[in-house]
Amino acid sequence: MSARRRPVRRRGRPRSRKRKQAYTGGEVLLGVLVIVWLVSALLDWLAAHPWVPPLVLLTAGAGAFYWFRLRAQEQRQRQAQTRTLRYQMARLDQLQHRQFEHAIRDLMLRDGCHDAVQVGGAGDNGADVKATDPFGRRWVIQCKHRRAGLAGAAVGTPDLHVLNGTGRPVHKGDVIVLVTNGRFTKPALDFAQSQRLHLVDRHTLASWAEGSRPLWELLPAVPPPRRPTSLS
Repeated sequence: MSARRRPVRRRGRPRSRKRKQAYTGGEVLLGVLVIVWLVSALLDWLAAHPWVPPLVLLTAGAGAFYWFRLRAQEQRQRQAQTRTLRYQMARLDQLQHRQFEHAIRDLMLRDGCHDAVQVGGAGDNGADVKATDPFGRRWVIQCKHRRAGLAGAAVGTPDLHVLNGTGRPVHKGDVIVLVTNGRFTKPALDFAQSQRLHLVDRHTLASWAEGSRPLWELLPAVPPPRRPTSLS
């Protein structure tokens, strides 16, 4: 017996595609006509009510003025609060590490570093706080919080290696600082001096946080200003 041949199916897809394309084109044309009609109706309504556009502009302008004024008032209040910021060492000891970083940022803000920002976290390349002081110097700060203060583990040279390797070439810092509420080992002190790193131990931190002098007045051998200012 010979095998039965399957009937050949007629291809009807091209015709359906044409119908679909024509149908889509009609929808687009209808949409354009509706938009044109709406725009025309809106223009006619505005022509009949010429007072509406000025009223809308006046209302928007008043709202924008009020918003900017409120923002400026809030900023002045924050600046006033920042200028009087003080931290007792007992309070700093109680902070979590991330909170300690934010406290250091706030102290830099207090001292006039208006762009001070906390950047510590995964992939921070050794920097926890960055700031530019009023003299144009770029500060790169790493924070090491010790829950037990002086009784905690001393900060050693391994903690300085990453900061030393990234502070200037990666973060473009002028003043590279490691601050702790604890203490440093003797090798760390020697290493920092040889690499022009600045160390803020518990004693210096207390003078900075509890007083009103900026950090650059408490550290020796800080680089000269990048630009002259009214403070120089």
